[in-house]
Amino acid sequence: MRLLKAGQLFRKVIEGGSEKQSRLLGLDVGSKYVGLAVSDDKNRIALPLSVLSRTKTNIGLMADDFVTLVSKYSLAGFVVGYPFNLQGQASPDALQVRLLVGELCKTGKLDDVSYTYWDENFTSKCVEALLYPLKLNDPVEIKTMTDKFAAVCILQGYLDNMNRELRCADDSEKQRDT
Repeated sequence: MRLLKAGQLFRKVIEGGSEKQSRLLGLDVGSKYVGLAVSDDKNRIALPLSVLSRTKTNIGLMADDFVTLVSKYSLAGFVVGYPFNLQGQASPDALQVRLLVGELCKTGKLDDVSYTYWDENFTSKCVEALLYPLKLNDPVEIKTMTDKFAAVCILQGYLDNMNRELRCADDSEKQRDT
């Protein structure tokens, strides 16, 4: 796995040049679960996918799951939610995100995949507020739904930002050409 800046990853995805459009996978990394969301084939909309269980001993299985997802969805990269504090610095929770990414890198199974970090501030809180009126009773279901939809929020925030920057750059280029 190779860390890229947010814009570099998006350019890699949209300029991939392959017959099949590359997509992105959003990750909401928690201590017990990793919520997953996938972009549509135009990289405009984030869709909920699933949740992987995370333990100290299943990193190889998780890497295998990611390899399967890379193939199934033509993934070019991961957008990993990263917890920043309100001052824009890594929060203490960021350690578990870096640990998971480091462990996945060490497996060597995802060497062809690039990733970037994206601010995940308040994504879980927003999802919890949206789920609250549903009055779900099963704590595991609530947690897994929260993680899955937090991954959607992370990926959607990234896609919105990158597509907006792309449109602005295109508009600027058109103005220069006229």
